[in-house]
Formats: sequence, structure tokens, C-alpha cells
Amino acid sequence: MFINAEFLPILDAIRGKLETVKTFVLLDDAKTALPEGFAGEYEALLGASAPQFEFPDFDENARATTFYTTGTTGLPKGVYFSHRQLVLHTMAAMGVLGMAAQQGRFHRDDVYMPLTPMFHVHAWGVPYLATLMGVKQVYPGRYVPDTILKLLAQEKVSFSHCVPTILHMLLSSPAGAAVKLDGWKVIIGGSALPTALAKAALARGIDVFGGYGMSETCPILTIAHITSEDVADDAVAVRTKAGRPIPLVDLRTVTPEMTTLPHDGRSVGEVVVRAPWLTQGYLDNPLASESLWEGGWLHTQDIGHVDTRGYLQITDRIKDVIKTGGEWVSSLEIEDIIGRHPAVAEVAVVGVKDDKWGERPLAMVVLKKDQSAEADAIRAEVMSAAEQGHISKYGVPDQVRFVAALPRTSGGKLNKRAMREQLS
Repeated sequence: MFINAEFLPILDAIRGKLETVKTFVLLDDAKTALPEGFAGEYEALLGASAPQFEFPDFDENARATTFYTTGTTGLPKGVYFSHRQLVLHTMAAMGVLGMAAQQGRFHRDDVYMPLTPMFHVHAWGVPYLATLMGVKQVYPGRYVPDTILKLLAQEKVSFSHCVPTILHMLLSSPAGAAVKLDGWKVIIGGSALPTALAKAALARGIDVFGGYGMSETCPILTIAHITSEDVADDAVAVRTKAGRPIPLVDLRTVTPEMTTLPHDGRSVGEVVVRAPWLTQGYLDNPLASESLWEGGWLHTQDIGHVDTRGYLQITDRIKDVIKTGGEWVSSLEIEDIIGRHPAVAEVAVVGVKDDKWGERPLAMVVLKKDQSAEADAIRAEVMSAAEQGHISKYGVPDQVRFVAALPRTSGGKLNKRAMREQLS
């Protein structure tokens, strides 16, 4: 087991349960004293080793990685990928990012800094691309705004990826005002890219755009590159979509009966996919594995629609859709509307039980520092969108709760399962 010094207290708590670990190796930049039972510190062991090593050959289908989903809609499940799958995912992702004419292109002269944890689906697999391409890589450690912003300027970072929370944190940081962000390319995933955040990033010169995938898909399925004709007007509506499928991804939206829906930008169904690098099941969970691959397609549990240009728009998670008054209401659409209010920093909408309507949307809102807003003003924002026909009037939340922070997973995604548990 390789363990960072920061996590030694956790190791002390679970060490007696680690029955299969033979050797402990410390990862540490601060020269902490070597704990009892450790073989050594990683860099020191590396420095003392021979410069040459004969790597034995192995089956490309051997399992390379295993990790657990973040469990935003249920208990975490183990997913796994082979060496062959990682290589295929790397080549397809490198192909789509390298094919971009100008916007969102990742090339060998870039400087790459991931702002997604390595444990979160291989940091979206992009470190494999950077290594294959020989790109300079910068790893910030803890996601502290001042440190990240300093590294951006110092190392001339040009390509990153993160969840919306991280980008919002950087744009809101007082230290960020003095840092030039022009030309920084940032893929947003894990959650939908809100319109307000996209506009704020574009105003700072950031080339921001969405991507889509999940733990079960290694993860990249789609990228929201814009075309040359879109560049002139920033194409916020395109950048905030999930995007178009990358090479080798067969993606469809389907009815519950698995009928493929048309690419009309309106017909909503579950997103199902096939690609060579998708997990073949859940570790030691045959029932969940069978459900995951029902009908020969991997079921994402996300719902959305595809437009005439092939761009996917995720409208919600199946378990996060709110059924109220006999209608399905998208929590993501309500969040996007509320997020445009000038005083709102972050928002999450969940369904709460209601005796009359079945469920009603409840908005949890984090306000910007030194800003204020009334619940009625937030509701009026949504009502205005409903009156214009953008959403159903059933989507106007009965309750707006102002909170200091929203529950999140270890990867920084909104944890709506935890929110619903708090409200139940």
C-alpha cells in the first residue's frame, strides 16, 4: 500500500483490518519520520533503485484499476477496467481533443494541471493522455485556491479539468483577480456546467466547455467542442451541453422499452451507451451488473435528449427527477435558472415528499459573499421562466432554503442522496 503522509491517521484506524497488505510505502514531501512497519519513502526508494528494470509482459485484458463510485444515488459500487480498455479510452480521448481545430484543443505544447482527484475515475483519464503525448504535467496537491492560481501563473498552465465547484471557487477567490486566465482551457464534468458559471469563465478569457461520463465509463463519453461557426458568439448554449460522442462511443437516448429516440432536441429518454472501454460489471455484485447491462447496453441512469447536430443535453438523473402534479420536472433546469440570479453562488434542487402533489421541488441556495436575496425573489426568477414556457409551473419551488454549503462527494460532486436524507 502506497499512502500519503496526510492519511496516516486513517491508516492507524484501519490497519488491523488490512489482511492482504504485505508492504507499506510512504508518500511524503515533508520528510516525515518513517512510521513503524514501512519499507521506506517512495522517492527515496526510487532514488536508491537501479535505473533499469525489465517489466514482464502480461495479458492486456488483465485488470488494471478498481475503484468505487461516489454513491450519489445509492451505495458505492466497485467498477474495474483492463489495461486494454485504458489504452483504447486514452487513444479515443486523445483523438477527439486533438482533432479540435482551435477551441478546446489539447496538444503537446500544452501544460496540463488536473483539478480532479486521481481517485475520481483516473482523473478522468487525462493524465494517461498527457503522458502518452509527452505533455508537461503539474499536480497541485490540495485544491487550495491560492496554490492553484499561483501554479497557473508560474507554470503557464493551459489545460485543466474540474467539477463546477472548483472553477467557481477559483473565480470567486480574491487572489484570482490578479491572475491572467486568458486562453486557459477547462473541461467541466461531474455535474452540468451552469450557464452563469460559463459566462463568468468566458468573461475572464477561459475556454470553458462541458464533458460527460461516469465512473462506469472510464469515464469520457462526450465532449462539448464548439464548431468554427459557433466561435464568434461564444456559443454558451453549446458549451454547457454534455457534448457529442467521442470516437468509438455508440450513444443513444431510449424509451423504457429501449426504442431509440430521434435527434430532435426535444425527445427525452435514458442515455444508453456502448464502447470498448466500459466496465463489464460491478465487482462482486452480479444483480447490479445485470441491471447495468440490460439489453446489451450500459444504462447510465441519466436522462436527456440529442439535438440535430448530435449534441447530448443531460436533463437529470433518473433518481433526481422530481415527479410533481403528474409531471416530470428536471432539477437541473431549475438549478440553471436559479443560478442566474446575481446573488446566487451555488444551488441544488431536490424533491421532497408532498401529500397532495407527490413531490415538490425544494431549492437549497448558497449566496455569494456579502450578497443577500429573498426566497420570494428566487421563486420569482423561476416563475418568470415558467411563464415564458421554459419549464412547467410545477417546477417553481415551494421552499427556498439558504445554506452555508451544499453536501458533496469526495470528488466534489453535489450529493443529492445526502441532501434528501437530511430533509427526510
